Amino acid sequence: MDLKGKKIILSSTSPRRETLLKGLDIDFKVDCRTHFKESYGKDTPIEEIPALMSEGKSKGFHRDLKENEILITADTMVYVDGKVLGKPHDHKASIDMLRELSGKRHKVITAVTIRDNHRSETFTDTSCVFFKDLSEEEIDYYVSKYKPYDKAGSYGIQEWIGYIGITKIEGSFCNIMGLPVHKVYRELQKFIEKT
Repeated sequence: MDLKGKKIILSSTSPRRETLLKGLDIDFKVDCRTHFKESYGKDTPIEEIPALMSEGKSKGFHRDLKENEILITADTMVYVDGKVLGKPHDHKASIDMLRELSGKRHKVITAVTIRDNHRSETFTDTSCVFFKDLSEEEIDYYVSKYKPYDKAGSYGIQEWIGYIGITKIEGSFCNIMGLPVHKVYRELQKFIEKT
């Protein structure tokens, strides 16, 4: 992709997002400093939460962007049975989330915001994930060994639990990991062409 002299900044603490963006073979740097504190009203529609969070992270970036810079932020959310599953705070919360996902279909929504000094574009991608019935031993093994406390829904599809527990996905695998790179590539191209 021809960046036309633009410098890309990924503002994310997620090593998975960094790895996925590297896969597009574009130069970028990571700067995750932000003033944004994640919160939303209890009446906020579930499907709108990731976009609100992604846009908040973008607006809360710790400094003004330079004329040749483009900032990318993202937020991923898991929800099942109408309930949002964020990042678990501890071992018990992680176990409880995986019990909730066991034997069910759930949705993963990632929102991405691309912004420069003049405009901002936000888009989302949705994937569906199907888990087999997970045994207590499987859940406990995964949480004890992998400690998925930094992952929405308390799991990483690219880890052991994904190998043994996920029977089917609909949509982008990369989206479930935290960044729908097929859409990022397309939208970034369009964004740069408009500058």
